[in-house]
Amino acid sequence: MKDNSVFNPNQQQNDLSSKIVTGLERISEVFKILLWEKSKVVGLSPIQIQILIFIAFHKESLCSVSHLAKEFNVTKPTVSDAIKILDKKALIVKVFSSSDQRRYTIQLSALGEAMVSEIHDFAHPLKSQIDNFSPPDLEAIFQTISTLIYKLNRSGILTVQRTCFACKFYEKNGAVHYCNLLEKELVTNSIRLDCPEFVAKPVS
Repeated sequence: MKDNSVFNPNQQQNDLSSKIVTGLERISEVFKILLWEKSKVVGLSPIQIQILIFIAFHKESLCSVSHLAKEFNVTKPTVSDAIKILDKKALIVKVFSSSDQRRYTIQLSALGEAMVSEIHDFAHPLKSQIDNFSPPDLEAIFQTISTLIYKLNRSGILTVQRTCFACKFYEKNGAVHYCNLLEKELVTNSIRLDCPEFVAKPVS
């Protein structure tokens, strides 16, 4: 047994990073719990709920089987199976490519939009707790999380992310964050984690 495991309480006492990793693991469990609670109410699996919410708020080009598999770190067959059930329940509409009838993107049906109105707030219990932090604390937490997401993506652990730090329009001069698309300086809480205009910058 490794004494330096982040899950070893003795290691955590001597290493703040290990405590933080353990804390993040606990928070990840919250999402699983909240998703399962919602899934039992509406009769959908967690991945089906995630897919419906994603396609409700993202452009159609991102709503394909291949991209959804990357987005949620699951296999294409897993996404395909979820889509089959959502299609059977008439919650989605498949939009087939005019050049290749094997390829399609996904849109919500009217029934799907109604379902999203019931499920999109599954994480609200977590948000309600975060809302209680002071504005300076919220900004510090966000700055740490956004930087961590960027570093995890650059190291290859997170395969998909659309944060400013990885966008070709983002520029940093000293302590100043700047968006060349919006042509304006970005304060910390203006940094986006999921930007609709995101274009990945080349990996150096």
